[in-house]
Amino acid sequence: MRRAEPGHAGFGPRVVALGGGHGLYASLSALRMVTDRLTAVVTVADDGGSSGRLRRELGVLPPGDLRMALAALCGDDEWGSTWSEVVQHRFRSEGELHGHAVGNLLIVALWELLGDPVAGLDWVGRLLGAHGRVLPMASVPLDIVAEVELDGVISTIRGQVACALTPGRVQAISLVPEDPPARPEAVAAVLDADWVVFGPGSWFTSVLPHLKVPELARALHATKAKRLVTLNLAPQPGETDDFSPQQHLEVLRQHAPDLSIDVVLADTGIVDDPGALEKSVAALGGRLVMADVAAGDGSPRHDPRRLASVLDEIFLQKR
Repeated sequence: MRRAEPGHAGFGPRVVALGGGHGLYASLSALRMVTDRLTAVVTVADDGGSSGRLRRELGVLPPGDLRMALAALCGDDEWGSTWSEVVQHRFRSEGELHGHAVGNLLIVALWELLGDPVAGLDWVGRLLGAHGRVLPMASVPLDIVAEVELDGVISTIRGQVACALTPGRVQAISLVPEDPPARPEAVAAVLDADWVVFGPGSWFTSVLPHLKVPELARALHATKAKRLVTLNLAPQPGETDDFSPQQHLEVLRQHAPDLSIDVVLADTGIVDDPGALEKSVAALGGRLVMADVAAGDGSPRHDPRRLASVLDEIFLQKR
C-alpha cells in the first residue's frame, strides 16, 4: 500500500470525504494513508454536548465533528499523536468547563479572532500538521428534521441528538434552514475531486445531510469524480435499527434519486445476502466490492490499515 509522506504534495488522487463524527474519523484515518490531497467536508448540525453548548452560547458552527476530522488527519509521529490527544482532550470538573473539548475551544477562539471559519480550521490544521483539509459543508449551523415512524404513526423530530436517539425508524430527513448556503470551498473541492467518498457514519445525521444542502448537492451530482460509498459495519442504534446493507443504499437513492454511485464497499462479514446487495448497488449504477475491512477484535469498527489498503486498490482500479 502506498503511503503519503509529509512534504510530498500531490501524492495520490484528489479525494473528498463526506460525513461527521466517528464514521468520518475512520474514513479519514484510512484515506490519509493513501493520499495527501484529501479534503473532509463535514456536517454542521450537531446540537449536543460541548458543540451544542458553544453553538447556543456563541452562535457559531458546532465545532465537534470538525475537530474530530482534524484529529483523524494528524500524523503518526510524536507531533501528530500529541496534538491529536490535546485537541480531543475533554475537561473533567464540577464547573462550566466540564465536558468541553480543548479542540472545540481552540477552533472557536480562532473563528472569533479571524472572523472566517475556514481560515480558522486551516490554522488549526497547520498547527496539528494535518494530512489534508477540513471544511464545513455549510456556512451556518443547521438543524436536522426527521420524519420518524413508530407503531404506524409518523412524527417529526428536530435536532441531531433527538434524531439519533429516537425510538422509531427514521424515514427521511430535511434541514433547517431549508436552503442553507454551502461553503464555496467545499463546493470547489467536490467539483475538483477525483473521488468522493460517502460514509461510513450515522446515515441520517452525518452522511445524508450533505445531499440536502442544495449547492453542495448540485456539485455532488455534477462532479466528474467517481463516487464511492463505504457501508457501515452495524446499524446505528436509534437511527437505522435492523437496517440491512441494501436498505442503507435504498435510503440514499430515495434522498438523491439521480445520484449515481460507482463503487460500494462492504465488509464481507456484514453481507448476509450478496445478491440483494448487488441488486441495490446496480440500481445506483455501481459495482460492489466486498473485502475484510473490519477491526480484528470483533468490534463494529473499520481497521484503518485494512480499509486504506482496499481503498488504494479501488483508486488504482485493481479492484
